[in-house]
Amino acid sequence: MQFNALAKNEISLKKCFHMRYQKIFFLIILISISAVLISNQLESTDNISILVNNSGPFIGTSIPYQNGYDGSGIVVSIIDTGIDLNHPDLEGQIIGGYDFVDNDEIPEDTNGHGTQVAGIIASNGNLKGIAPNSKILMYKVSEDGESVPSHLIIKAIEKSIEDSADIINISLGINQTNTKIDQAVNKAVKNDIFVVTAAGNFGPELSTIGSPGINPNAITVGATFNNVTSSIVSTFEIEDKSFNVFPMVGTQSLTEPIVSQIIFGKYGKVNDLLENDVEGSILLIERGSDIENEIIYFSDKEKNASDVGAMAIIVYNNEPGIFFGELIHEYVDDGYEPTIPALSVSRDDGLIIKEILQSGTKGTLDVFYHPDFVAYFSSRGPVSPFYIKPDLVAPGAFINTTDTNGNYKISSGTSFAAPHVAGTAALILQKNPELIPQELKSILMTTSEIVYDQFDDRFPIEVSGNGRIDASKAINAELIIMPPNLIFDLSSTNQIQTKHLKINGIDGESMSIRFEKSHIVDFDYDLEDENLVINAKLTEQSLGEFESRIIINHNEIDYHIPIIVRVSEGAITINEDGGKLGIDISSPSSWSYAKISIINQETGKTFTDSIVPGKNSELIVYEPGEYWIEAKIKDGDKTLSAYTTIQVEKIEHSEKNLANTLNLPEKPILIIAAIMIVTTIVGLSVRRR
Repeated sequence: MQFNALAKNEISLKKCFHMRYQKIFFLIILISISAVLISNQLESTDNISILVNNSGPFIGTSIPYQNGYDGSGIVVSIIDTGIDLNHPDLEGQIIGGYDFVDNDEIPEDTNGHGTQVAGIIASNGNLKGIAPNSKILMYKVSEDGESVPSHLIIKAIEKSIEDSADIINISLGINQTNTKIDQAVNKAVKNDIFVVTAAGNFGPELSTIGSPGINPNAITVGATFNNVTSSIVSTFEIEDKSFNVFPMVGTQSLTEPIVSQIIFGKYGKVNDLLENDVEGSILLIERGSDIENEIIYFSDKEKNASDVGAMAIIVYNNEPGIFFGELIHEYVDDGYEPTIPALSVSRDDGLIIKEILQSGTKGTLDVFYHPDFVAYFSSRGPVSPFYIKPDLVAPGAFINTTDTNGNYKISSGTSFAAPHVAGTAALILQKNPELIPQELKSILMTTSEIVYDQFDDRFPIEVSGNGRIDASKAINAELIIMPPNLIFDLSSTNQIQTKHLKINGIDGESMSIRFEKSHIVDFDYDLEDENLVINAKLTEQSLGEFESRIIINHNEIDYHIPIIVRVSEGAITINEDGGKLGIDISSPSSWSYAKISIINQETGKTFTDSIVPGKNSELIVYEPGEYWIEAKIKDGDKTLSAYTTIQVEKIEHSEKNLANTLNLPEKPILIIAAIMIVTTIVGLSVRRR
């Protein structure tokens, strides 16, 4: 299903983010299979408390519970599809809310999404949520879970403020920017409400996070797998080359990797496999068939390969892109059970593997449990050159939770990762009720666990943010480090940049600071009371973005502050004097034109100007605060990007021209004024005639 959210002014629920079917197929199948596998166990009440609480202990909730923190006294607003008002595990948890669909005070859930989100946060029965003694305000903004007018989300945020919520959970959004929703989120944060948003389910492509997850003041949550046996990943290597392969549903983890010869098995039919001796091999097989309209299920390919003694099969796509296959489905033969690993790979990679196959070519295949793997569907950043998204990740696959009609359900999506963070935030606020949203956000981010991919490489920050939430470290945190990550902009012109971290709660004798080694920059620091001054000096002229980290250890807790170092060809330098911004541009050769954009960090207001060499460009701002500045520099046939950030402490001028008053560029204002004057003159002339 495709939709134009902006044209229709509608926002699709992230549960129903309408992922491209090629990617969602994997997710739906996994959910279905998992539900079947545990449905019999759910009939026993004794088993429920065990089955539905794997993600909580996995992120460390047992530590807060042991110290008496269960969310008591904290109110969480959930903006969603409503809630099952009669679910036994949610009885007594709901203290208010509103149905903005039917305009009444009974936010009954007929879809299930809202009840599932609520159960992860605050269920307190057979199922125990992350903060089981917190209370819920439920604001229903959708009937069917498909879409919701944006103005209802805004109304729900406004009502959350009015009803004195401590936390807002928004597990819905779009993959585009909606300014009005972002403004409502900012208003909530200004009212000291901690706002948690789901990143969305448009992964694995980059730049797929939209509103409200794009908001810099909210904490935006991506999804990892979970502490269940279904959370498996795979690796496949030929000599030193690695290929991205994906376990099909029904494939089990291996006790040890398979190292074997790779043989091309055509389409995996019985006759295809009898042409060669494939016993003990890893078979490369093409998806589909060479006969038009013939259907060969993945389960058939797996069984045929197993029957002739193959160790595993890798099925490559018969069209561009990736796919996620299933071995267990409604058309399998009675009694069928997969016996060898079956994996999928893209068409491009499959053809590369086929091309390099020679007699004796060997590959190494592994399938293993990996609960902290970032889910394929989880939306990625970046969203802006000036801040980082997502902020962190949390379990969001195979989550056991409450459902409508008093039932339970296994759900997957970033919708269900976000309430893990909202629930953990409730535990922290119970212990430290004086924390403001920015401080709480910092604690959750800097105490998170770094997550790694299937090759044991750290996930990039635009995929996993700071890392996976860790409730045990967050509840014991004694430092508040702001901001929780840093971006340095360097170039051959600006080779040194200084940033500041404010650290509250310092005990200098028990704190150590170290930097990850980087071949691009050298870092040094100076600690001045609660101010950590960090200098980054460029040591290698390599263009691009590079990641590093600061690790601050205090009382046996490591706090991680990710760093992005951006090295550009061009550079922009701002000389600020009482709100007057003098602009200098540099580039490696001779630039001819530059477009300057200035963004007020707090309000989001943007105004632009264009400059050319020799022109003294000065822009004026009329509000103190932080400003983000971007330059698009025309240099020969190239367009270079340069970025910087400035802090305007005070304004030393008062006269405003029309352009700056409206935060608009001067030239368009003058043109518009000229057009208006000409139009008026022409109009008067016509009237006289």
